[in-house]
Amino acid sequence: MDSAETYKQKREQLVKYLEAGGFIRSKEIAEAFRSVPRHMFVLEEYLDMAYDDIAIPTINKSTISQPSTVATMLELLHPMKGNKILEIGTGSGFQSCLLSKIVGDNGRIVTIEIDPVVDKFAVDNIRAQRSNNIRALVGDGSIGFIDEAPYDGIIYTAAAPEVPKQMLVQLKTNGRIVAPVGTQVTQTLKVIEKTSETRSREKDFGIFAFVPLRGQLGF
Repeated sequence: MDSAETYKQKREQLVKYLEAGGFIRSKEIAEAFRSVPRHMFVLEEYLDMAYDDIAIPTINKSTISQPSTVATMLELLHPMKGNKILEIGTGSGFQSCLLSKIVGDNGRIVTIEIDPVVDKFAVDNIRAQRSNNIRALVGDGSIGFIDEAPYDGIIYTAAAPEVPKQMLVQLKTNGRIVAPVGTQVTQTLKVIEKTSETRSREKDFGIFAFVPLRGQLGF
């Protein structure tokens, strides 16, 4: 059996595990996990761990997040075909490519990475997947990206001390922000839904540990 077929089987096993654990509930997210090869986003020395449910180090102290955490956050975000999503923290580019599949050709992903070295790693990975609906930028994602606002959803891949009001300004009404919020050690995963131009509601979804958000409104 060649490696491509082996990795395909491992992806299917991962999806079944995530579905059985309740991390994946929608067919769109399941199909994204099936179609985006996680092993293409990890360093060579970690290839044998690519489909384990663990976070894996990449470069410059960055990580590719645990698949169950990624699936949980995507389910909470509720991305749909045609959506425009802002991702704060590109990392390996894996989640960007999952989102790219979910929103489809008529959707758009804007992703911002503060570390130029990590950004290059991510952009190379994204290009290898031919994900043409992703705009990857180097910059301070903690302040968002007003040029492409408003967004249907905003997702943080790093821990923030808070979600500032200016992020809600960049969100469409009925849009969602999914973000780990707390200290540099532990955070609560929060979903903030913008219910009108002046109102929002917030729910908590458990304790997590993410790398700290850098930038003006980070740590």
